[in-house]
Amino acid sequence: MSALALNAEALYSELLRGVRSMCTSETRLVGITSGGAWLAERLQKDLGLSGKHGSISSAMHRDDFAQRGLSSGGQTQLPFEIQGADVLILDDVLYTGRTIRAVINELFDYGRPANVRLAVLVDRGGRQLPIQADYAAARVALPETQSLALARLDGGAFSFEVKEENSSVGKK
Repeated sequence: MSALALNAEALYSELLRGVRSMCTSETRLVGITSGGAWLAERLQKDLGLSGKHGSISSAMHRDDFAQRGLSSGGQTQLPFEIQGADVLILDDVLYTGRTIRAVINELFDYGRPANVRLAVLVDRGGRQLPIQADYAAARVALPETQSLALARLDGGAFSFEVKEENSSVGKK
């Protein structure tokens, strides 16, 4: 499957089906800024979950903070208690695992959840850390020189952007 042929809306439908089977009324959705937060927002509505979804930033716990600095992607907002919670982290693209490691560290700054799981729209392989998604709507292979990111169009529909990268900075 070519990255250019990925249908983000079709993959979102797959993610919705997978996440539905993972959720209970007690599950708290937490999306990684920005693509994961968009997914969490839409899933919260489509699943009919009460309360609000959270968003979480990896910026403060990244191992490449010196190169990246603070991103403009957003700040952590968790409108519910993390202590003892069943948390489902959502992200658009899983790559090296470094963003997930940073997000888990950020999450534990707010308390100790009872359970943390991960669901992603796309797992592109290339892991540098022993991190895996509990659910991935698709698995694709891309060259290291390309990045894949979720975009949200006016009206809320999703699409993918494929970009050529010159360095390893920004790998998820």
